[in-house]
Amino acid sequence: MNSPRLKYALLAGAVYFCCMAVAHYFGIKLPLLFVYYDTPFYAYQDKIIAFAVVSYIALFYMAAQQRAVVPAALIVLGVTVLGLATVNESDALASVLGEGQSTLPYWMQTVLIAVYFVVLLVLYLHDEKKT
Repeated sequence: MNSPRLKYALLAGAVYFCCMAVAHYFGIKLPLLFVYYDTPFYAYQDKIIAFAVVSYIALFYMAAQQRAVVPAALIVLGVTVLGLATVNESDALASVLGEGQSTLPYWMQTVLIAVYFVVLLVLYLHDEKKT
């Protein structure tokens, strides 16, 4: 069973991903909800992302309810952080950025998601020691 702190941390993730899905579906380009908020985009791609994010919502909700699902949520979030880092370093991203446009805002968001990953991991491992 998850501790209340881990449960609510996972539920906070589910809420965050709900907000992200809504932002992508409606094209609301806000930092944190839309990592690459100031890059060119196609509305149909963002609708696809919105529907894909529903899997994160379900995963984090289920992880909050059932401890056995937490490792899957951690793996998915860890891979997401690595994926964002590779995009941040990619030539593809560089090709759509304006002259002198920094990737710092994307890195800051990637780091925040990584910090969330670490918090979840620490809470999960702390609960493991108690069982």
